[in-house]
Amino acid sequence: MWVLFIGKLLVHKSNRQLSRTGYTLPMRYEDKKTGMAAWPTSIIAMLDTMKAYFPLKPETQASLATLAKPTNLAKGEYFLKSGDTPTSLAFVYSGLLRAFTTDVEGREYNKIFFAEGSFPAAMVALLTGEPSRFAIECLEDCQLLEINHAAYRQLLHESDDLKLFHIRYLEQNWIIEKERREVELVQADATDRYLAFLQRHPGLQERLPQYHIASHLGITPTQLSRIRKQILETA
Repeated sequence: MWVLFIGKLLVHKSNRQLSRTGYTLPMRYEDKKTGMAAWPTSIIAMLDTMKAYFPLKPETQASLATLAKPTNLAKGEYFLKSGDTPTSLAFVYSGLLRAFTTDVEGREYNKIFFAEGSFPAAMVALLTGEPSRFAIECLEDCQLLEINHAAYRQLLHESDDLKLFHIRYLEQNWIIEKERREVELVQADATDRYLAFLQRHPGLQERLPQYHIASHLGITPTQLSRIRKQILETA
């Protein structure tokens, strides 16, 4: 997998009916207050997230906007199923997803959660062209911007500013965060892992069933219940 949850964005959930095919959203619309053309809020959210890592030229932003296809998925639908070969990544404008794998006995392991402002993708499968070993499922109704990976890679080759965004993003969310989590799984006890989860993802525990958090931490729901009780008793 490629990315981790990278913070919150204030978003507005649409009342449109959700479907895998997505809805028609113009790439630009006219701001009624100024009479000037502006990007839709979902595009703005994606570009603002990217520019927090490295400034992007106007022409790069325009190219990215044309690659982003609005897609709505309902709770329980999959952005990617295990065994499928992916062709795209996404930006989460609103909603919550999980990337998980299943062992031979049918037990699920939640590798990562994707909330607003994150970029879910099975990056290894995208790069190798092989079937994904992970599934990415919507835990809430989701508004996504789906981006064709091949087109994104082409733009990446053509745009130095996008290259620098890509490097900084991978450094923070792939190298640093991945190593931190791997070390915690080996060296930290379950309570410390839970406290670290709360610190890095404030508010996310209120949106997730306890068994999903337990799976992510590598413990049972019963263990997590005891940990939460102990924390409340010592608070």
